[in-house]
Amino acid sequence: MHKNRKHKSDLIILFATLGLMALGLIVIYAIGPMRANVLNSTYGTDYDPNSFFLGQLRSVILSLAAFFLAFKVIPYKYLQKYAKPLMIAAILMSAILWVLAKAGSSLAKCELGECRWFNLGVVSFQPAEFLKLALIVYLADFLTRKKTEGNIGKWREFWLPFLIVCGASLALVVVAQGDLGSGVALIAIIFGMMLMSGIPARQYLIMIAVVLVVSVAAVATSSHRMQRVDAWIATLTGSESTDSTYHIENAMMAIGVGGFFGVGIGNSVQATGYLPESINDSVFAIMGETFGFVGLFLIIAIFGLMLLRILKVAEGTSESNNRLFVIGVFSWMLAQVVVNIMAMTSLIPVTGITLPLLSYGGTSMIFIAFAIGLVLQLSCYTSREVIANEDISSRRGVRGSRYSSRRRSS
Repeated sequence: MHKNRKHKSDLIILFATLGLMALGLIVIYAIGPMRANVLNSTYGTDYDPNSFFLGQLRSVILSLAAFFLAFKVIPYKYLQKYAKPLMIAAILMSAILWVLAKAGSSLAKCELGECRWFNLGVVSFQPAEFLKLALIVYLADFLTRKKTEGNIGKWREFWLPFLIVCGASLALVVVAQGDLGSGVALIAIIFGMMLMSGIPARQYLIMIAVVLVVSVAAVATSSHRMQRVDAWIATLTGSESTDSTYHIENAMMAIGVGGFFGVGIGNSVQATGYLPESINDSVFAIMGETFGFVGLFLIIAIFGLMLLRILKVAEGTSESNNRLFVIGVFSWMLAQVVVNIMAMTSLIPVTGITLPLLSYGGTSMIFIAFAIGLVLQLSCYTSREVIANEDISSRRGVRGSRYSSRRRSS
């Protein structure tokens, strides 16, 4: 028999979250004016020098509100009850965005030919981020129920509904929105939670093989994605620079220029217009230029420690639903951190994916902060095994007599 013991939350997760948000805000403050100047010069926009800093500050404030709302106000068990409605709402939002984009509606915000945001006037909303959180909550509930019912691995009871929900999610994000980065995060969430759910190893491996084949096909049939692969190969082989290799070459240059200690805050050259997406997907490279190898090492160490503590939370709970939810959040963060850093260091082709809590943006930071807040809430409860008919007072008596006999013998 297991019993949950309430105690203080995991302070390492708390301070790591706040520290990463603060660091991201500092970097955006330093390079935001450069980004505004580049956009104004190139596209004739009229961004104020402080526009991006104020935007990031607003995102941090909203993310902190979401974080503490999840930590202190909304019980995770409440979300469990609404796992299905949350999943349905997330899928419907992504489907509506696709319909609006096809209809050419101004409510769909598009960039570089891809429509991934709702345009709500002063703010925009990316449904893929909500979908990630909803999928974690839903799968935690679904996998727990199927395991309790003994239906894990059965075609009609388990695989059919599982494939419909996961397949629809991936199709709406990767195909409809053209967001391969979010698709990678969704796949990591799905397989991370599957691994901990008790699915037969043979079926798990078959699923991995199927996803690999589909992923290769998705890349091979997309000229844009194949261009990124070709650019990555050209970078590895030292081929002549082209427009397609420009992004990764400048990311590597930024990290190289940073050296051991970096050029210092506000002295970035790549942020002045050389490195694309300097405040979003490429912020890791900018931080390499700014803080150097030492700074990047510390950032990776903070992420690593934070992820280990999240795993510790999963290990400390005996409730399957709670554990699967924490594993889902862990998989989400791990995928985005690893893929972003590997892309910026030319270990994989460039993929559009943000660095959690550090990159510029609202929806992504808000939802991942909310998810971490829920993990922090669950960290307040540790499961311990209780022996049936355990007589605590008798144990205290035995312990006291043992110590007293030692004192007498001495």
